[in-house]
Amino acid sequence: MTDLLIKNGRVIDPANGVDGQFDLLIEKGKISAVKKKISDGSRKIIDAKGKWVAPGLIDIHTHFREPGYEYKETIETGARSAAVGGFTSVACMANTNPVNDCGSVTEFILDKAKSALVNVHPIGAVTRGLKGEALADIGEMAQLGVAALSDDGKCIMNGSVLRAAMQYASMFGLTIMEHADDSAISQNGSLNEGEVSSDLGLTGAPAIAEDVITARDISIAEYCKAPIHLCHVSTAGCVQLIRHAKDRGVKVTAEAAPHHFSITEDACRGYNTNAKMAPPLRTDSDVTAIIEGLSDGAIDCIASDHAPHSLFEKEVEFDNAAFGIVGLETSLGLSMALVHGGHMTPAKLIEAMSYKPAGIIGIDRGTLKPGAVADVTIIDPGLEWTVDPSKFKSKGRNTPFAGRELKGKAVYTIVKGKVVSKC
Repeated sequence: MTDLLIKNGRVIDPANGVDGQFDLLIEKGKISAVKKKISDGSRKIIDAKGKWVAPGLIDIHTHFREPGYEYKETIETGARSAAVGGFTSVACMANTNPVNDCGSVTEFILDKAKSALVNVHPIGAVTRGLKGEALADIGEMAQLGVAALSDDGKCIMNGSVLRAAMQYASMFGLTIMEHADDSAISQNGSLNEGEVSSDLGLTGAPAIAEDVITARDISIAEYCKAPIHLCHVSTAGCVQLIRHAKDRGVKVTAEAAPHHFSITEDACRGYNTNAKMAPPLRTDSDVTAIIEGLSDGAIDCIASDHAPHSLFEKEVEFDNAAFGIVGLETSLGLSMALVHGGHMTPAKLIEAMSYKPAGIIGIDRGTLKPGAVADVTIIDPGLEWTVDPSKFKSKGRNTPFAGRELKGKAVYTIVKGKVVSKC
C-alpha cells in the first residue's frame, strides 16, 4: 500500500477541533500524522493548496436498490456515484426486493459491499416487509452489523409497534430512522399542499402530515428514553419540534436533504416530475427554517436521500411518477451554498457531513486523528461546475438541478488510504 502525503491544505477536523493549514500523512491505510510540515521522502504527494482536507464525507440516507431493482441502481454504481460526490461511507435503506428485514438479505448486501469503491453500510428494516406490523429480525441483522433500522419510504403508523421497536433496537445500540408522514393526512399527495398544488390541480400533502408524526415520535422516544432519528426534515414545524425536544434532553437527531434547503415547491411547476419527492418540496419559510436548523444545530446532519429511478418511472403524468431524486453527486455542491451564503462555517458543514453522521450510525469514521482509518475528502471550495446528469456515475438521471451552476466540489476521495475518485 502506497504512502500518501497531502500537503498545504486547510485541514478541517471538527472531531478534534482542528482547522488550519497542515500536512497530513497516510501510511498503511491509516492517518499517521497531521503536522505543520512533514518531509516529502519518497511518498506520493497531493498538493492541496487552496483546498480543504476533511474526514471522508458520510451519507446516512441512500437507496442503492439492490437486491431487486438493479435497473435503477446497484451497490456498485451507487458506490461509484458516492465516490465522485466525495463520500467515503454511505448507509443504504432497506426498501429493496426482498426487503432487508432478515439476516440473509443483510448478508447479500454486505457481500456485494466488499467490492464497492466506498464503505457501504446496510440499514435494516424495522418491520417485516415494511408493513408496519410485526418486527423484523432485528437481533439477527444487528449481529451481522446493520448500521441502523428504518422503514424509510413508509412511516410506522402504529405507535405501539414503534415503541416496541425503539425499546428492542436500543438493546443492540441501534437507532430507528423514521420517515415521518401521517398517510391518513397526506393521502399520497404528489407535492406540497398549497398554492402550487392548487394551480396545477394536483392533490397535495400538507406539512402537518409530517409535523404530527414528528411530535408523536419525539414523545415516544422521550418516554422510552431511546434514540430516534428523523429523516429528511422538510417543514418549519418539525424544526421547531426537534429544537424544543433537544432542549428537554430527548435523544433525537435529524437530517436535512439538500433539495429541501435549496429549492421550493415552485420547482414542480410545469409538472416537472424530477421535482417530485417524499416528503415534498415545501415553501420559502420552510427552506429558511431548515437552514436555520442546520446553522444552530437543531438539525444534526445533511443526507442526500439519493433515490434513483429509471426514465420510464419519471417520464409519466405527475401523479403517476415515482417519488425521489438522485443526490450523491450534487449533495456537496448544493450544501456548499450554505458556506458561501454565510449560514455555516466550513467546520460546521464538515461536521454535518462527516463527524455527526458517523456518530448517528455508530461507525468509526468522521475523524482525521492519527491512528484513524484514512478516509479523506479533499474539497475545492471555489471550483465552479455545472450539473450535467448525462455525466452522473449513478444509473439515475432524475434531478431537478440539471444545468445549475454550483461552487465547491470534491476533487479527491480517499478510502482506506486509496484514491477512489479524482476530479
